[in-house]
Amino acid sequence: MTELDYSHYFWQGQLVRLRPVSLEDADAKFAASLDSPSRQVLQLGVELPTTPQLLRKSLESRIDCKDDGIILFTIETLQAENVGGISLHSRDDKNGHFGFGIVIHRPYWRRGYAADAVRILLKYGFWERRYQKCNSACLDINEASYQLHKKLDFVEEGRVRQQVFFNGQYHDEILFGMTREEFDEQMAS
Repeated sequence: MTELDYSHYFWQGQLVRLRPVSLEDADAKFAASLDSPSRQVLQLGVELPTTPQLLRKSLESRIDCKDDGIILFTIETLQAENVGGISLHSRDDKNGHFGFGIVIHRPYWRRGYAADAVRILLKYGFWERRYQKCNSACLDINEASYQLHKKLDFVEEGRVRQQVFFNGQYHDEILFGMTREEFDEQMAS
């Protein structure tokens, strides 16, 4: 079989490619769920125990980019290795804004995969769906997410104090935003 040429593929960046989430991704999601400290910082708190079978069942309604208000993608390297996931959510067609959520599995942190995946999703939101603004947030203790937003030139728009509770204490939520014009300027440079 001839190797496929992804060089002009919309859903591919410099380091990663986005693909529809599949039932086979449940095992990787299960492994990620075992990293409780990371899951807490992603604003999820301590999750109830799960199994790969339960995760497969929960993914059934979202496989193949099915849209139930959230569209899930798997992030994979250019060598097709699953390194995490990203979602497109909080879409508001009337007011023209959207949000995203992202998780990179711990063994793949700090390799640039998150920034590359978010840029692909921003390009889709701004250039294909005609959204005007992307809103995002992270917890004050999530230094990696904070730095990711800054690296991508999101503007820090505010802070919701003592918004999320886990591990016995409250944490602030930092709000970020990026407009279509800010993204266009970033892509032009």
